[in-house]
Amino acid sequence: MKQAVTLKLRILLAAEEAQLLQETMRQFAVGCQLVSQYLFDHGFVLDQYALHEALYHRLRTDIGLKAQMAQSAIRHVIGNYKTVQTQMKSEPYAFKDCYTGQWTRCHRDLTWLRRPLQYRKPQLTLVRNRDWSWLQDGQLSLNTLAKRLRVTPYLNGFEQYLTSDWQLGTATVVRTGGHYFLHIAATKEVATVNRTQVKDIIGIDRGLRFVLVSHNGAGQTNFASGRAIATKRAKYHRTRQELQQKNTKSAKRCLQRLSGRENRWMSDVNHRLSKTLVSQATPKTLFVVEDLTGIRQQSRRQAQTRRERHSWSFFELEQDLRYKAILAGHIVIAVSAQYTSQRCPKCGLIEKTQRDHKHHAYRCAACGYQSNDDRIAAMNLVTLGQQYLSGSHHPRFTKEVVG
Repeated sequence: MKQAVTLKLRILLAAEEAQLLQETMRQFAVGCQLVSQYLFDHGFVLDQYALHEALYHRLRTDIGLKAQMAQSAIRHVIGNYKTVQTQMKSEPYAFKDCYTGQWTRCHRDLTWLRRPLQYRKPQLTLVRNRDWSWLQDGQLSLNTLAKRLRVTPYLNGFEQYLTSDWQLGTATVVRTGGHYFLHIAATKEVATVNRTQVKDIIGIDRGLRFVLVSHNGAGQTNFASGRAIATKRAKYHRTRQELQQKNTKSAKRCLQRLSGRENRWMSDVNHRLSKTLVSQATPKTLFVVEDLTGIRQQSRRQAQTRRERHSWSFFELEQDLRYKAILAGHIVIAVSAQYTSQRCPKCGLIEKTQRDHKHHAYRCAACGYQSNDDRIAAMNLVTLGQQYLSGSHHPRFTKEVVG
């Protein structure tokens, strides 16, 4: 199978080069907005050939894009709409009837969009060996609307991905914090691990109080506290509120500098957590995580709880774990989260009242086993991993109904 990663290389530009690249990014965004508006007005027909026939000459003459950039703009917008289409299908609209109390789910498609996707931020997509390429002296050649630029990249540990077994593809130019970065897609063919080759199982429960709790087949449990993360996120939230209330020019400039800083910090936390998990695991380990799809839609509590739930970066942590684990020769599966915190890992009794949410404790009403509720979930995930190794494609717990 092929595993993909993204190389985020900072590039150094002179003032004139930065101006040329910024203007190219601005015009590329204008071209993307043209394609997006056309899709919105013509029924969301996500067909590359049809859009090429309708918009290619407009992108070349009206916007001034080069031939390959015009094609890239069309493909870029199509990819964005397909992503939104997948997200809308996986998250149906749900509403509750105020008379009957029944919930109704409506499947959504692109026609639910009230306006086309917006491309206000300057951006640029470059195709390998056409719009960008490596030079023999280690520099990069980047195409702009005016001329090609020779820039120096900072590799900073990415040298391991510049070998012959990694295939480099399309690159995206991004401007963050006054600096320019080149995000390069890289893929590598990796050997898949069969379930019969698995030597150990690690269950990983993700949460807010503990970012993750891991439990392996030998009975060892590790906790990663989320208290410091919650405190820092709350600080960021208070700072944004104070700046928004001031609503001055200096406050807006400060908000702009603050933008993205929290996400970059949280990405680094997830990177270090996933790296530690993979590096400490024994060879050919099965990592079992809960499928948390739609978890944010389940929160209808107070404002603070909703904010914490929506700022929870569980998906990014899972993605980091997946690609690192696969490259290291491990397996990662996502299983149903149903009853993982309610089931006793010793006797198998499932009872909702056995879990104390307030004190994060668990006590089995049958056998008396007690432990931290997050640890209980991680232990049950190990059990589901054992079911997977036994041949079950969709391991999950079911509660027996006594008639």
